Amino acid sequence: MSAQRVLHDHFFREAKRNGYRSRAAYKLLEIDDKRDILRKRDYVLDLGAAPGSWLQVASKRIGPRGKIIGVDLQEIKNLQLDNVTTLKEDVTTLSLDTFGDDGLFDVILSDMAPSTTGNRTIDHHGSVRLCHTALDIAATLLKPKGNLVMKVLEGGAYKELLERCETCFSVAKGFKPKASRAISTEMFVVCTGRREDMTKPMDVAPPRPGSGW
Repeated sequence: MSAQRVLHDHFFREAKRNGYRSRAAYKLLEIDDKRDILRKRDYVLDLGAAPGSWLQVASKRIGPRGKIIGVDLQEIKNLQLDNVTTLKEDVTTLSLDTFGDDGLFDVILSDMAPSTTGNRTIDHHGSVRLCHTALDIAATLLKPKGNLVMKVLEGGAYKELLERCETCFSVAKGFKPKASRAISTEMFVVCTGRREDMTKPMDVAPPRPGSGW
């Protein structure tokens, strides 16, 4: 058995043992341990939240006085965490009106991923589009100095995405957690310190459809 397969099985077993809904929990745990994204009493928005493992992690990290809203096209059932609310919603419809009087978020998390095709170019561009969507949402719903974490599949449009992040946040860096498969192109863009002048709507166009889409 390969070392990577052993590592994958380790995180899978740990997730089962600790009651996490998927081993993706360990990706967010490592990101937060290294970059200090989540803090006590934070107000957090989790995009693409199903099946709920990131909600479980964030719930513990922000404590009972924090609050998280998880949004996904799929219903997230039986989570039973006092500081978590879930919405079955298309993230592109989110606005300040969606959340009433609760105000802007301290942190936005995005584990969104496109429906994969097996074609790395197509899947990469799909993931980049979702990241640009997350940035558009952050421009409207994230507090100044707030943090954003989002999943992306590496490829040719990654550099442009990172450049946009760097114009919107004080620090924006790519990070690949140990719980991500070595053979996967998956990684995470970790953005801290939302700039006051983060533009809205988007001032950097997402990749345009073309050959390979």
